[in-house]
Amino acid sequence: MVLLGLVFGTVLPATAAPDEIYTGAYPGVAINGYDAVAYFTENKPVEGSADIIHEWKGAKWRFASKENRALFAAAPEKYAPQYGGYCAYAVSYGSTATTDPSAFSIVDNKLYLNYSSGVKARWSKDIPGYISKADANWPQILAGK
Repeated sequence: MVLLGLVFGTVLPATAAPDEIYTGAYPGVAINGYDAVAYFTENKPVEGSADIIHEWKGAKWRFASKENRALFAAAPEKYAPQYGGYCAYAVSYGSTATTDPSAFSIVDNKLYLNYSSGVKARWSKDIPGYISKADANWPQILAGK
């Protein structure tokens, strides 16, 4: 846990159950206000508009266009990042951390966000292994265990 704190700066201990969707940077707003659909359609982070939102799982999701909002509203599980938008690498270690919108990967049509480009580089060395660990850890993290 101390090592993760040094890597990420701010890490929530696994005993503090996080919100299901990361809304840390902008209270109540998912994934730092970026458009989740644009990661798939434009292969880059695009800031969403405060005027084009969809509420899902207790968070406001912002979109760059009404078309993207409609796509998300029809299939939010398809576009929402894995692990609620928390850093996938941190989740693989049983913790949560904030994310950098530009540190992302799309693997098997799923969006994964990371804390920074440096953490993304570490994540990229064994993506299948980290996904397997994170998938196993995520339910326990949500339960606050």
